[in-house]
This record gives sequence, C-alpha cells and structure tokens, in this order.
Amino acid sequence: MESRKETSPGFGTLVDSVSRLELDEKRRLWRLLDEEIAQAEEQLWEKDPTIRAEVREAKAAYGNGDYVTLDEYLARQS
Repeated sequence: MESRKETSPGFGTLVDSVSRLELDEKRRLWRLLDEEIAQAEEQLWEKDPTIRAEVREAKAAYGNGDYVTLDEYLARQS
C-alpha cells in the first residue's frame, strides 16, 4: 500500500479561489470560518490560566449571590 502525504493548498491559492466564488458562496465560507475561529479561540481560552482563574472567580461569585441582574443594573443607570 502506497503512503500519501496530504498537502494543503498555499495561502495564495486559497485567496485566488475565494476571489472567484459567488457572493453567496463567500458568505457561506465566512460563516464557516467564523465558526472555526470561534472554536479555536475557545480552545485557547480554556487552556489560558488567567482566563480559567477569572471563570472560577465568576462562578464562585455567582454561587455566592454576588451578582446583579440586567434589570437591576439598568434600574441603577436611570
């Protein structure tokens, strides 16, 4: 059995391909990329010790009732 190494097209090739897409296809690609980027950023945040500590603090504050509802916040602003 022959082994093949998969290769990705170069960035320039991708840019050229995107420029030839129809508008609706570009929008589909935009949504896909937006989802992929969001997932990748979330994975990075989950590994970031500072973010993890902030999430723990927020959960603890919420558990202790140390929060303001949106309605309460808005009432204080007026």
